[in-house]
Amino acid sequence: MAETLLSPGVLARENDLTVTSNIPAAIGAAIIGPTVKGQPYIPKRITSYTEYLTFFGGSFISGSSQYTFLTSTAAYNYFQNGGTSLWVTRIASGAFAPAVTSGSASTIGSFLNPTSASFTLQTLSWGTNQNSTGSEGVSGSLVNGTKDNIRWQIVNANTASGTFTLLIRQGNDTAPVPTVLETWPNLSLDPTQANYIEKVIGNQTFSTSSDNLYINTNGNYPNRSNYVTVASVAQKTPNYFNNVGTVASNAYTASIPLNISGTFGSALGEISGSAAANYYNYITDSNIQGFTAANYSTAITLMSNADEYAYNVIAVPGLTYGNANGKAQLTNLINNTQNRGDAIAVIDTELYGGTVASSTNTANSVDTSYAATYWPWIQTVDPITGEFTWVPASTMIPSVYVQNDTIAAPWFAPAGLNRGGILNAVRAEKKLTQTDRNNLYQNKVNPIATFPGTGVVVYGQKTLQTKSSALDRVNVRRLLIALKTRISEIANNLVFEQNTIATRQNFVAAVNPYLQSVQQQQGLYAFKVIMDDSNNNAETIDRNQLIGQIYLQPTKTAEFIYLDFNVTPTGATFPG
Repeated sequence: MAETLLSPGVLARENDLTVTSNIPAAIGAAIIGPTVKGQPYIPKRITSYTEYLTFFGGSFISGSSQYTFLTSTAAYNYFQNGGTSLWVTRIASGAFAPAVTSGSASTIGSFLNPTSASFTLQTLSWGTNQNSTGSEGVSGSLVNGTKDNIRWQIVNANTASGTFTLLIRQGNDTAPVPTVLETWPNLSLDPTQANYIEKVIGNQTFSTSSDNLYINTNGNYPNRSNYVTVASVAQKTPNYFNNVGTVASNAYTASIPLNISGTFGSALGEISGSAAANYYNYITDSNIQGFTAANYSTAITLMSNADEYAYNVIAVPGLTYGNANGKAQLTNLINNTQNRGDAIAVIDTELYGGTVASSTNTANSVDTSYAATYWPWIQTVDPITGEFTWVPASTMIPSVYVQNDTIAAPWFAPAGLNRGGILNAVRAEKKLTQTDRNNLYQNKVNPIATFPGTGVVVYGQKTLQTKSSALDRVNVRRLLIALKTRISEIANNLVFEQNTIATRQNFVAAVNPYLQSVQQQQGLYAFKVIMDDSNNNAETIDRNQLIGQIYLQPTKTAEFIYLDFNVTPTGATFPG
């Protein structure tokens, strides 16, 4: 079809903008805190609460009581409200190590030597609660077996084929009724084969770098198991079959593991940090669910890596300005978030029992549009025990954000009766009066209000920015985060491209439809994108620079609604 007119006439052209104008999927949230299991300080992306329970556990028993960390409650509510992506980083205190299959009752022995390891497995989760080593009861249950640790079993060992099957079983199962978590059939110890155990299950381990900015990966094969990695293979069987199809060596048949079951041991690290059991459900100035503010430092630093971990909201439930050294850690969190420029931090100012005055005093000491705070605490139902428990607001606010994004979009205010309701909230710590809400909001604290017949509702959306501007509102800050993230993704494709008119036009052609879709969804009043000769002159091009300017008029929210009810005398005429 002709694209230009060479003689008088009308040319009707189509521009299909439907592909480029779609709003990208929500990036998700990040939560830092203690968990029942998992490797400390190794962030993991979780896509469901079921997956969270698999990798991080739900609750634990101490003494005669059952406890749930705030991290679990935050994850549960986040996914309940429609969340699909959550980075979780476990904190720890003291020395931690995984459990391994070595030593009596743990060794995966072979036909050659039942007491010598054919190969060694290592748990992906760290801590002493991963040790299942111990005697078996009458039913084949382990004394130290729990729902949160595992045991192993070898079946179908076949020297003729040089293969075997590995079962990963739940630690608290029984012999008559085994609970098989994973089945890995047709494994081999022959490194030349595709079914070599390290290739199939994986052999990678992880550690933090010396500066805590990234994760070191050791091992060549990605882990496919949710529970174990192959630590070593002591009795390999290279080229198990010779060129005529028979077993190359009798020694190889003796290397195949025995059909036996066993346990894991030698792990280090206590789940509860160093505090007494009666502190697990409480947060004081010196105690954060059994941990200290310093235990959060590595995780906060790790999550500053924007290239590795993408999220748009981060929370550290339990860490408050009221904790010893809590201010220093939260300041690091805010600075890191601001430096990333693609997320907002939800922080807590007060311990349980705080006041309006103390909350506002703390809020006024912080000045940034990349953080927001909410008060007071909230009572909710523990997702594991079913009991009522008090949680700081940051435990629940990420779920409000994702609920807002599901109903509307990030540039809508995550507040009010339509989008600010807190699912699973029983009541707020304090029923705020109008005067309380006024004092809080005037001092950058977003009130958590209680309304009869409605329930507990977020009733504010200010950031902690002191200066009055569009960015002192959460919806505008989150609008900018969404726009910068998406448009930066588009611009990444231009790096090392020719600095020509065609390149600039391609950028504008991709960005304009996206901003139009945001405008249509009530995120912008108006916008303009400029990337042409006016801001890319010869000098700019010679410096290998490409400059784009994007002008935005963010949509503002109606927060202060005035309704004038005018009583008029009989017979008066109403204004037109």
